[in-house]
Amino acid sequence: MDTELKSMNPDPPKPEQPDPASRDDGSNSKDDRPLLKSDSNRISSTTGESIEELEKKFAAYVRNDVYGPMGRGELPLVEKVLLGIAVVTLVPIRFVLALIILVVYYIICRVCTLFSAPNRDEEEEQEDFAHMGGWRRAVIVWCGRFLSRMLLFVLGFYWISVSYRDIELPDQNKSSSQNEGKDQSEEPERLGAIISNHVSYLDILYHMSASFPSFVAKRSVAKLPLVGLISKCLGCVYVQRESKSSDFKGVSGIVTERVKESHENSSAPMMMLFPEGTTTNGDFLLPFKTGAFLATAPVRPVILRYPYQRFSPAWDSISGALHVFYLFCQFINHMEAVWLPVYYPSQEEKDDPKLYASNVRRLMAREGNLKMSDIGLAEKRIYHTALNGNISLPSVLHQKDD
Repeated sequence: MDTELKSMNPDPPKPEQPDPASRDDGSNSKDDRPLLKSDSNRISSTTGESIEELEKKFAAYVRNDVYGPMGRGELPLVEKVLLGIAVVTLVPIRFVLALIILVVYYIICRVCTLFSAPNRDEEEEQEDFAHMGGWRRAVIVWCGRFLSRMLLFVLGFYWISVSYRDIELPDQNKSSSQNEGKDQSEEPERLGAIISNHVSYLDILYHMSASFPSFVAKRSVAKLPLVGLISKCLGCVYVQRESKSSDFKGVSGIVTERVKESHENSSAPMMMLFPEGTTTNGDFLLPFKTGAFLATAPVRPVILRYPYQRFSPAWDSISGALHVFYLFCQFINHMEAVWLPVYYPSQEEKDDPKLYASNVRRLMAREGNLKMSDIGLAEKRIYHTALNGNISLPSVLHQKDD
């Protein structure tokens, strides 16, 4: 649940700037003109580069659907008619049904946790109900899986193509897997974490419906109405993105402990991690952070895709409000999930988590036909700033890439 709502809306340009291309933010512009046109001579006031050059440099975040950059491109007449029909039919129905599902699940979580105290870590400001056992936990998990799938159905994901790929892993991992099988012939070694590429906040709904794991989320999520309690029932690990203190080291330690616990204890909640650290347009795979691999436990890679013709469900360079609106307006949405075999690290990979992360990334890129990119969250912020015509680039460059 590692969204970057704040980074999706860079600081607005100063009011005294005369540049007409400047906008207040990604979702509240009053400029009727399209944000960007496919004109290679158009120059970004932020970087001095043409839009064509920016799209080549930041290809992992470029939107290629009919709605254009930031979802504010000039639409053809047919698309405007379809949007108009959806606004008076689909949008209100989907909004009401989605709200009902959210409220119902909140009530279920509230009832199940009514007389239970959450696990607390005051020092790290963590709190969760994921370790709660018995019938209460069973109700939370099974209702969560069912209702998250129902929410995806309401959003137009009527069918989700799920495949389990049986591939031959590299020799060192294959032998490691065989050795584990000999040592534990009755039961294979338990996973430490599920690893997935990150395309949209919709990824979270899919993984909730598939395995109901714990996620990493912004600390502010824990305080949100309805969603806050649900995130605690998931067992989310909360982080403070904007913090420049040693908090990040503490969170990394918590994640490592959770992965080890999941690996060693069958009753512990499973961790679901997005090692890229941010979302892409779905065609690329960014460098993996090592947090998911420090525990040296086996991981299960999952590749998510969102085939589309009109609107891309990827949350790459579009504001949250516009993304939800267009998603509600699209009659049918598509999702594909490819589950790869469990990846057992070799001894060399256990000794070097960076090598472990790199090898898993290469495997996912190859099996998912994804292009590997060496950019990250900092470059994403620069690209968003350039799209907005924002002149305060230095402030973006100095933001911490977590």
